[in-house]
Amino acid sequence: MKPYNNKAWWLVLPVFVLVAFSAIIPMMTVVNYSVQDIFDPSTRYFVGTEWYREILADPRLHDSLMRQFVYSFCVLAIEVPLGIIVALSMLRRGLGVPVSLILLSLPLLVPWNVVGTIWQIIGREDIGLYGWILNSLGLDYNYASNPRDAWATVLVMDVWHWTSLVALLCYSGLRSIPDVYYQAARIDRASSWAVFRYIQLPKLKNVLLIAVMLRFMDSFMIYTEPFVLTGGGPGTATTFLSQTLTQMALGQFDLGRAAAFSLIYFLIILLVTWVFYTAMTHNDNKG
Repeated sequence: MKPYNNKAWWLVLPVFVLVAFSAIIPMMTVVNYSVQDIFDPSTRYFVGTEWYREILADPRLHDSLMRQFVYSFCVLAIEVPLGIIVALSMLRRGLGVPVSLILLSLPLLVPWNVVGTIWQIIGREDIGLYGWILNSLGLDYNYASNPRDAWATVLVMDVWHWTSLVALLCYSGLRSIPDVYYQAARIDRASSWAVFRYIQLPKLKNVLLIAVMLRFMDSFMIYTEPFVLTGGGPGTATTFLSQTLTQMALGQFDLGRAAAFSLIYFLIILLVTWVFYTAMTHNDNKG
């Protein structure tokens, strides 16, 4: 029997230490805070699950959660089909390929806070192109005072910023399809829709699952862009879960409730991630 050298595990030790300091220890700190009522660094009382019961019954959480799910659903309903269309329209050969890839990647390079500032300017009805066009069409657009306009602007801003990611993922999936499939389709005189339905779409399933998972998780944790653009307003029209949590933790300095809120938030994200992971592994095992 060949002996194993377990000393190699020492090479993994720095990774475990890094994970402990960056994830496990902060998580345990949040768990500790979530079961205590903290008045100051030296005064705290154990309250058990009281904060969890209050948070789960808090209408602010219910409203923000519903608003978050609706927003993430709208993001996926627009960005995934649009990303597929863009990927199918991109060039496959020639000098136009790197140029199109670079242009498509530019929105992804813009920092989140800069994206919000850009759309603050674009959305203004006096000097912004987006706001001016909508008002010229007689829509009476004003994202600063109209909840519907604010919601639509945040959604359009996200589509502008992140559709490129879905398109790039889909493009990489399309490029991985062997040419023999297309040759067989040409021999059978298959239409473009048949090629997409029976060749491209089945081969894109895993890529699309990854794209949907990434975009759902990112949209579910969105904070910077709507905060810079609208500050969560008007009213609470664009106040999502992350902003509600920030207001509770920093605005009200209610660390116990905020810690319980953040753990519930984390568990929701973990549950959705598990659902997507299960779907991906089921799809792989089926294939």
